[in-house]
Amino acid sequence: MMILLQQMLSVILGAAGGIAVGGGVIALIIVLDIVPRLAQLTHTYNRVHWYEGALITGSLTGTLADFWMWKIPLGYAASALIGLFCGVFIGMLAAALTEVLNVLPILAKRLKLTGYLFGLLMAMVAGKVAGSLFDWFVYRQ
Repeated sequence: MMILLQQMLSVILGAAGGIAVGGGVIALIIVLDIVPRLAQLTHTYNRVHWYEGALITGSLTGTLADFWMWKIPLGYAASALIGLFCGVFIGMLAAALTEVLNVLPILAKRLKLTGYLFGLLMAMVAGKVAGSLFDWFVYRQ
């Protein structure tokens, strides 16, 4: 009886945590206006439902793949391509966040680096790439 109660509590806590995290991610995507901004930049307002469907399908597929530990032996080239797509998504999310919050112009203005804004941006990108490569090739070994 106690094991059943523990399992039910685990299911309830897991579902509650998943709903909380999913709600937070969706709230972030809504607050950042990622879908409307993407439609604006690509001039595809008539395909907004496709963007929303892709977000939902990707989230659901990723959740299921993580939950059931799917393993698909695709090789190094496919893994690199999938990693590239994941990196593009994270980059777009980070760019949307900085665009909404106007972080870089404010930072450059306060530090009196407005003439060096491009260099500051490239230094941030190079640092992110170097950190990712270090994590991938050195730290995980």
